[in-house]
Amino acid sequence: MENRRIPESELIINPDGSIYHLHLKPEHLASTVFTVGDPDRVPLVSKFFDQIDFKTNKREFVTHTGWKNGQRVTVMSTGMGTDNIEILMTELDALVNVDLESHEIKAEKTSLQIIRIGTSGSMQEDLPVGTLLASEIGIGMDTLMVYYPELRGDQSLAKAVQSELGLSFIPYQAAASSQLLGKLDKDFIKGVTLTCPGFYAPQGREVRLKPRFDQMIERLSALRFEGKRLTNFEMETSGYYAMGELLGHQMLSLNAIVANRPLKKFDSEAEKTVDRLIQLALDTFTK
Repeated sequence: MENRRIPESELIINPDGSIYHLHLKPEHLASTVFTVGDPDRVPLVSKFFDQIDFKTNKREFVTHTGWKNGQRVTVMSTGMGTDNIEILMTELDALVNVDLESHEIKAEKTSLQIIRIGTSGSMQEDLPVGTLLASEIGIGMDTLMVYYPELRGDQSLAKAVQSELGLSFIPYQAAASSQLLGKLDKDFIKGVTLTCPGFYAPQGREVRLKPRFDQMIERLSALRFEGKRLTNFEMETSGYYAMGELLGHQMLSLNAIVANRPLKKFDSEAEKTVDRLIQLALDTFTK
């Protein structure tokens, strides 16, 4: 695969030399990248930068790059879902590991540090709103990894979820960077995050359509396997972890718990919780 030239149809470059969806050039990207789902949350992160040198936006991808505590950093939005994460991770990797002019893969690879700052719903009564949770493991309930090489890590939790719900496909399982996890302090608890391909029925919500799986939250929250339990729902973490594992980047997903699903409670101070998460993330990874 080394020095292979990627056809122009497979890795599209814009007329200005930027990569297709993200609208970025290599010089626009820092080696430490903070990601958020909501484009409007990008300035809520970059307002804490000491300096902003670059801004761009295309579709749901909004990017600010600057400096924090003497370290160059990037924050960018992704939109929702692992389909967007697949685009994000592929193009971020290409920015550092492919020569965009020659379309050749570089012999020497660069590993990015990518930290997700997101919101999530708790699956456990004892994880109240306002909790800050680091995803030690992500379980993907989507089929993204059907299209990629097999993940080498432990898949036992994913198989337990498949068995409990009787799914026709095997979910996938990937882990956070142990190096990034090790930088966290007592402000964060660690958990196992279930990444769902939707917000309503895939997370057990019923509006007008009844979900196919009865008592999904109760069944999954009660699941125990080798001393671990599922802690929270969201829509991106497993995509980050799986793509990061395959591409060789360090990944960490940080979650502000803004809803407790078993207790049917929502965080009345969700904005403050997210703001606290943002500041802690920036301070932790720009020391």
